[in-house]
Amino acid sequence: MLFGKYINKYYKKYAIFFIIGVIALILVDYFQLEIPKICGNIIDGVSTGTIFEEENSNQMLKYMLYLGLIAFIMFTGRFAWRYSIFGVAARIEADMRDEMFSHSLKLSNQYYKEHKVGQLMALLTNDLQTIKRTFGSGTIFLIDAVFLGSIALFKMIRLNWLLALLSLIPMMLILGISLLVGKVMEQKYKLTQEAYDDLSDFAQENFSGISVIKAFVKEVFEIKEFAKLNKKNYDRNISFFRSSVLLDVLLTAVISLIIALLIGGGSYFVINESIFFGSKFTSGRLFEFIGYFSSLVWPILAVSMLIQMRAQGVASYKRIEEFLDSKIDIVDDNVEEIDDIKGKIEFKHLNFKYPDGSNLALEDITFKIDEGMMVGIVGRTGCGKTTIVDLLLRTYNVDNQSLFIDDKDIMHIPFKKVRDSIGYVPQDNFLFSDTIANNIGFFAEDELDEASIEEAAKLASVHDNIIEFEKNYSTVLGERGVTLSGGQKQRVSIARALIKNPAILIFDDSVSAVDTDTESKILSNLRAVRQGKTTIMIAHRISTVETLDMIVLMDEGKVIDVGTHNELLERSALYQQMVHLQELEKEVGGEQNEK
Repeated sequence: MLFGKYINKYYKKYAIFFIIGVIALILVDYFQLEIPKICGNIIDGVSTGTIFEEENSNQMLKYMLYLGLIAFIMFTGRFAWRYSIFGVAARIEADMRDEMFSHSLKLSNQYYKEHKVGQLMALLTNDLQTIKRTFGSGTIFLIDAVFLGSIALFKMIRLNWLLALLSLIPMMLILGISLLVGKVMEQKYKLTQEAYDDLSDFAQENFSGISVIKAFVKEVFEIKEFAKLNKKNYDRNISFFRSSVLLDVLLTAVISLIIALLIGGGSYFVINESIFFGSKFTSGRLFEFIGYFSSLVWPILAVSMLIQMRAQGVASYKRIEEFLDSKIDIVDDNVEEIDDIKGKIEFKHLNFKYPDGSNLALEDITFKIDEGMMVGIVGRTGCGKTTIVDLLLRTYNVDNQSLFIDDKDIMHIPFKKVRDSIGYVPQDNFLFSDTIANNIGFFAEDELDEASIEEAAKLASVHDNIIEFEKNYSTVLGERGVTLSGGQKQRVSIARALIKNPAILIFDDSVSAVDTDTESKILSNLRAVRQGKTTIMIAHRISTVETLDMIVLMDEGKVIDVGTHNELLERSALYQQMVHLQELEKEVGGEQNEK
């Protein structure tokens, strides 16, 4: 059994199941120890012939009926404790998985920059299964070790204290060795889990990037790298199980030796008609004694197995506890009452550095977006455009009084309200392995009507592509939307944001994979449906932003200039250079197309 701040609550929550399971297990153990006594009485009765005497003619029948009753009680009891205890273990595993998944969704982007997904998956699978085994089998081992072992030992001492003492000395020695080995095994199991983390993460990355691996013909290299990690995982598991098997073999050998000694020593006491606690030590009592010792063997083995299992459980729990202790960075603090967000945005001398960064990602950012404006943000790669989006979505914290929405400090607006008011089309256009309709209607808690979904798809200029699929909007996409082309994924992502009809809509370079004609249609549709609502478009192509109400020009984490396309073209050398380079690209592209 395990104890810790994330586990103790389950003992209370599932107390009734624990109580029923423990009571049933104790009953089974108690009646199990009645069997050696009955069998011993039968042997003595047969050997002396008393059981066949007329006055004892019904004794054998009584013994048989009692054994039948014990069998029924043990059958019923074993069903009850297995259902209760193993059921609790499964419930605890499910509850902890829910808690861990919920916690994972609350962690900031920074956490996932520092920790790999494969490691998290190992916690949710391998480590939780270890916790379940420790709760289920571990509870059984503990009860059997304490109750069955204690009662069996007491009965052995009452029958023959000398034999009991002789059998216990080597057993206590083995128990001490098991405790020492358990410490070593805990460390070894921790190493096996770490190796599994590396293997799981490597496989997950390769499956996600399979197209890149094939494109660069790196299959053989990746196979070799996987083989190294697999060998490391294999070696650490073998090292752990070698210790486990060695302990089991040692226990079995010692127990077999003790039984042989008991038969020899017990036979001596039977032959010499020795008296213990006022009773003669007969062949029936020797059989009874060995039966109790055999019942004691399991508790001793259970102690050993409990040590091993708890070592594994503690190692896994420590890893899970470390994950659940991970700080949740994005929290509401001193929130202010706010009605529906309208869409006014203002940056006031904002400085921002990523938690793991050494330099400012954004420096002295100051500009304002009025409600209902369509604004473009442009600049060279790495200038901080996407960081602006991260801050608006409150995926990172900012200094107080540096970023405002509707004239209220974003740090004092409930972050869920901020995100509910924003529609976001990310750069990577992540789509889920679900139907196209469900991907477009992702934001809604209830299923949206087909007309709304189709309207959003039409505004994103992707409806015609979708109806070409055999199942139309019911088409199930592959992992990360692999079924669709790059441009189609972008437009489905746009439809997903548009159907939300948010006060603020953000495009993070979200039309880069579509041709200029499709881009023009999407922008025209946006102007028609986004009247009075704020729209921000981060882009590399000047054609995407040149018709917008305002353009924010950025470079090296700073705002260089703010104005319309014509204003920036007139006064900004950097903007002129960007326009000139893109015009050259068009000319080169046009010449190549003519050829």
